[in-house]
Amino acid sequence: MNQRLKQIQVASWVGIIGNSILALLKVSLGLISGSLAVVGDGIDSATDILSFLIIFFATRIMSKAPDKKHPYGHLRAETLATLIIAFIILFAGIQLMFTSIIKLASANRTEIPSLLAIIVTFFSVFGKLFLSIYQFKIAKKTKSSMLNANGRNMLSDIFISLGVLVGLLFTITLKMPLIDPMVAILISIWIVRTAIHIFLEANTELMEGIEDTSIYEEVFTAVKKVKNVSNPHRTRVRKLSNLYLIDIDIEVDGELTVAEGHQLAVKVEKALRQSIDNLYDVAVHVEPVGNIEIGEKYGLSSKEFACD
Repeated sequence: MNQRLKQIQVASWVGIIGNSILALLKVSLGLISGSLAVVGDGIDSATDILSFLIIFFATRIMSKAPDKKHPYGHLRAETLATLIIAFIILFAGIQLMFTSIIKLASANRTEIPSLLAIIVTFFSVFGKLFLSIYQFKIAKKTKSSMLNANGRNMLSDIFISLGVLVGLLFTITLKMPLIDPMVAILISIWIVRTAIHIFLEANTELMEGIEDTSIYEEVFTAVKKVKNVSNPHRTRVRKLSNLYLIDIDIEVDGELTVAEGHQLAVKVEKALRQSIDNLYDVAVHVEPVGNIEIGEKYGLSSKEFACD
């Protein structure tokens, strides 16, 4: 297993242990103190445990070497794991929303939470802050979409806990039990929003797309540095975990030999690898200058990209 995957696994274990402690404290003390919002916050931390477990097992799959059925390897497991995490977060948010609505309907018969709920929520904010900073740090270092998704989830949890804290203060101060389930509903909406955002980003990669299209500019800039090569077109870039795959067509003098055309293609690949980090594979198709093919599938050219 390479160093990147080991770092992701260590980060997942930190998340599992940290969220286990927070979930246990918030759910148990939330029930004792009579705060549904705190219990809901604890449930969110419990779903985070499952998310980190998914990350841990995803890294085991990602470490497998390419085979006949998976010639590109198994790195796409990271994207699938990110999607699963999004669905888990979505389920937790919807479940909390329904529970909170039912609790709101009977809020007049609900006891006001005790100060214990405020204390556990206060410590939760600092716990989530540590986990969020740590996850973002390792995510940036490893360029992991899984850890980035969970880091953002941890960041959302901080605001959730702060919302719970404010709600509890108003509930206890104003002696209004309905504030607690109302805050829980707002928390559930935030959780659902986070899930949808993570899903859309992961789905872009799964659909062979990329969020940051500026990489095309890097591709065309690199190709322009190669002499006797022109009109880079039908260029398509996709991601495989933290790695890029590039397909590109170039035009060369039609009088060149196959060997000479191949050498220019090799130079193009070398130029791309020198300019773009985390480049997994490059496929360069060589064509004679002025070649026109009807029915080519979509791809960007340097001229089209410059116009966008």
